[in-house]
Amino acid sequence: MSASPLFSSIALTLFPEMFPGPLGQSLAGKALEKGIWSLEAMDIRDFAHDKHSTVDDKSFGGGIGMVMKPDVVDEAIEAAKAKLPKARLVYTSPRGVPLTQGLVEQLKNTGMIILCGRFEGVDHRVIEHHGMLEVSLGDFVLSGGEIAALAMLDACVRLLPGVISKEDAITQESFTTSSEYAGLLEYPHYTRPSFWKGYPVPEVLLSGNHEQIRLWRLEQAKKITAARRPDMWSKIVDKKE
Repeated sequence: MSASPLFSSIALTLFPEMFPGPLGQSLAGKALEKGIWSLEAMDIRDFAHDKHSTVDDKSFGGGIGMVMKPDVVDEAIEAAKAKLPKARLVYTSPRGVPLTQGLVEQLKNTGMIILCGRFEGVDHRVIEHHGMLEVSLGDFVLSGGEIAALAMLDACVRLLPGVISKEDAITQESFTTSSEYAGLLEYPHYTRPSFWKGYPVPEVLLSGNHEQIRLWRLEQAKKITAARRPDMWSKIVDKKE
């Protein structure tokens, strides 16, 4: 076990049994066992004030759905902050800023306390009081923040030293912020057999010429990015201009 984890995290949730979930498997799971990173799931219901463990109430102004109570959530956050005082406070929300690779690289350096919302969300006063960073996975809505939290944690953990052995596996993939592939989607990959169901592997990949292979992969990354993500490609073009 490592003396001190490189990345520490706490998930505040109504469903602690959802953690570590898939993060307990594969590379992330092995890194968790080795102590490279840490994860604790804290049950928000433990901070409720009544015998029914009530964590939500009706929304002021009316409307359908319930809202997570500020007093209960605040006590859960304070308990988490006492354990990880330097961690970034994050609230998973469809109205948050987009989760990007650049943001992931920042969060992996601070650790995270992630509040997983449910129902119609959390009383906004808690978010304001704690200066929480609202983060969204994309333009869609999930049933709760746990799946989003798992995705955010996975994105951070895989960047930690000792989790992925080969550096090139990270520096040449989609959304990297370093190397000549910065800002591009990843190029296509091929493996054996070299001819499958009428599809051959591009000859350049069989040539053994590493420079030609590098240039081919870079060109493929540019073509794919321009076709599938014109928003990303336009930023690259603007920088060149």
